[in-house]
Amino acid sequence: MGVRRSFKFLLRPTGKQVAALTKCLDDHRELYNAALEHRRTAYRKARVSVRYGDQSAELKHIRADDPDGQGRWSFSFRQATLRRLDKAFGGFFDRLKAGRTPGFPRFKGRGRFNTVEWPKDGDGCRWDSQPHHRTATYVRLQGIGHVRVHQHRRVLGTVKTISVKREGARWFVVLSCDDVPAGTLPVTGAVAGIDLGVASLATTSDGQHLANPRHLAVTAGRLAAAQRDLARKKRGSRRRRKAVARVAALHAKVRRQRLDSAHKAALTLVRDHDMIAHETLKVTNMTKRAAPRPDGDGGHLPNGAAAKSGLNRSILDAGWGVFLTILSHKAESAGRQLIAVNPANTSRTCAECGHCAKDNRTTQAVFRCTACGHEAHADVNAAINILRAGLALRDAAQAA
Repeated sequence: MGVRRSFKFLLRPTGKQVAALTKCLDDHRELYNAALEHRRTAYRKARVSVRYGDQSAELKHIRADDPDGQGRWSFSFRQATLRRLDKAFGGFFDRLKAGRTPGFPRFKGRGRFNTVEWPKDGDGCRWDSQPHHRTATYVRLQGIGHVRVHQHRRVLGTVKTISVKREGARWFVVLSCDDVPAGTLPVTGAVAGIDLGVASLATTSDGQHLANPRHLAVTAGRLAAAQRDLARKKRGSRRRRKAVARVAALHAKVRRQRLDSAHKAALTLVRDHDMIAHETLKVTNMTKRAAPRPDGDGGHLPNGAAAKSGLNRSILDAGWGVFLTILSHKAESAGRQLIAVNPANTSRTCAECGHCAKDNRTTQAVFRCTACGHEAHADVNAAINILRAGLALRDAAQAA
């Protein structure tokens, strides 16, 4: 059975094509903001809710009145942007119904609208538009032309949608493909529990430690220098724009390095194990700022904010959320089983006798049970508990 996968490739546009791609993003951003203003104004003045269907029906007249702007792009291409806004409103109302405090959909500035999507290959776009070219791959985009693609791997399945994304000074094409072969891996008979950490990205129940490269920490010196240089530049100046680009390039490099490390670590686990159990982690909640402690006299007591800030930075640098997302995708594609377990007390419970106490974990790395005296690496002990919880959930699901 095929699955849906995405393939991302670097674009090699010419100078004119870069200008055209930038204009394309600007036109779609203007449509997005205008449609958002339409919804806000209609509800504020008349208490009328404007839907996607209403705005899609008006799109024909908008394109006719602006042939050199909105009219340059295909109808379905513009509809995709309206669906994007509708999806933002849908997410807002879903979070509202769930009792959360969501932010209302916002207007997009130039730096906050970097992706556009063609909803169908062949409608305003064409992947591999010059199939007989000997050395290069091209994607044809309406209003932009044939853009060269750095295709570093084979595209599998059927191309359904084509997106173009700007990341700093780079442009990428993202292909969403259906019916991609799953690529199921052979059965190994091995199972593992993993404990995510900061010293090691992940520790398995059999004692393997997957390294945490700490890419942000390695780049921290260069990033701090670039940010100090940015702070000295006058707003609106050409030098400031260059300084902003340097900071963005450093952050983009860290992001690419983190993704690469997460892919490699996840692939190692998926290749070697049929079932992987991991903790259910809410990284957003774990990296919240330390709550203030008023002293009652208008001041504040020490709340460990500096230490909490450093821990938050380390957690985000490790990229737990990204790693678990990639692990989930690879496990599904390879036919492996991934089970999420409740992390409560997994680091405090002895894997030998089951005694649970805060004092069992004497340091960050050492676990020593106060009841039976069992000693082990703290992360390995936690990973064994996670594996047992995962196996219990698997057995219960099979018995049901």
